[in-house]
Amino acid sequence: MKSDTMQHPAWAYDAVLYEMNVRQLTPEGTLKAAAGKLEFLQGMGVDAVWLMPIHPIGEAGRKGALGSYYSIRDYCAVNPELGTLRDFDAFVRKAHELGMKVLLDWVANHTARDARWIDEKPADWYERDADGAPAVPWDWTDTAKLNYANPDVWSGQIDSMRFWVERGVDGFRCDMAMLVPIEFWHRAARELRRAKPDLFLLAEAEERNLFDGGTFDACYGWEVHHLMNDIARQQCRLHPLRDWLYADRDRYPRSAVRLMFTSNHDENSWSGSEQSRMGAAAEIMSVLTFLWPQGLPLIYTGQEVGYDHRFEFFDRDPIPAGLYRENETTRRYRRLAALKRENPALRSGERGGEVIEIRNNAEDCLFSWVREAGSNRVVALLNLSPYAIFADFDTGIYAGEYTDALTGEPAGLPSHVACDMAPWSYRILTRNL
Repeated sequence: MKSDTMQHPAWAYDAVLYEMNVRQLTPEGTLKAAAGKLEFLQGMGVDAVWLMPIHPIGEAGRKGALGSYYSIRDYCAVNPELGTLRDFDAFVRKAHELGMKVLLDWVANHTARDARWIDEKPADWYERDADGAPAVPWDWTDTAKLNYANPDVWSGQIDSMRFWVERGVDGFRCDMAMLVPIEFWHRAARELRRAKPDLFLLAEAEERNLFDGGTFDACYGWEVHHLMNDIARQQCRLHPLRDWLYADRDRYPRSAVRLMFTSNHDENSWSGSEQSRMGAAAEIMSVLTFLWPQGLPLIYTGQEVGYDHRFEFFDRDPIPAGLYRENETTRRYRRLAALKRENPALRSGERGGEVIEIRNNAEDCLFSWVREAGSNRVVALLNLSPYAIFADFDTGIYAGEYTDALTGEPAGLPSHVACDMAPWSYRILTRNL
């Protein structure tokens, strides 16, 4: 088991993660068609692709026409609507040829109500209700709750995960990781890393014990995401986000990585696109995900082309082929990915620089900060408000000549800044000392 100050896989420190909804990415909705988008994503700067669950979906209690990706019938098979196991292998092989990693969504808490395990395994593999039927977790009526009091369930899960590791998967995004015992994840991480020492584990959870023993590499940043939404909707000013930033330093080991996002499959389908939730603030919030300390920025299906749409969750609702083309949003993400890759100060985990604030006259709106690592420095000026402001502050030792990170042009940072900033505007400067 890795230590609390764990070393992540080398690729993860300056990585950009992409969540791929295979069902909705292309008109075909298949792994084979999705593989055709990998060059586009790699050219934009994506380093790793997280595939939403690709397993066969249960029919008992199915929601919508196609069902939930998270109602899994067979952990060691591919949903025939998406293709075959051979198609999956080809997808992983192509991603690796492009220098990209592949993470698989793993649902350990529950299966479909007609999963293979219900028929093939003893009854005590599942929690049972008063009538002896597999228990339903929460209101997920198309699922059956596994019984983690049975150690055989642990072994069955780990063996199934190992099946995919042996097929080349580089890690797992672990769905609702807090709903199963942390001791299970300790064991799974230990055993799977014997087969693949650089396995990457991302938890959809924020509990502090996720990083005990170096089990998970990263966890979700749900709280900061909700604060970003609140600021965008003018439900609060900047102060709660600033407070969260400082409080978060004491929550986890310095090496803990936080997933940063303006959208994902849950937010998009249940709360709407980032454009509908954040409005004019959507762009600056996406920039913030690349600047946040210990952050691993996430791009969700459709965001790479600025697709403003709430995907149906249980049915086909693909991106129209004619809308999937490079545009200014694509180019912005490419610049941001290059910014993270080329500036060690912005690395994730313990290798990146902590935020050092430059105090200013408008701290309810303006975040002005510096991050440094080694000889690299990044200065960010972010007007996280819908108001035009007059920024007035001294930069002290950080004054000097820089490069504008988004234009590539030389840019100076004077010892005294006095300038107007438009609503939701930002400036990012970089320098190698």
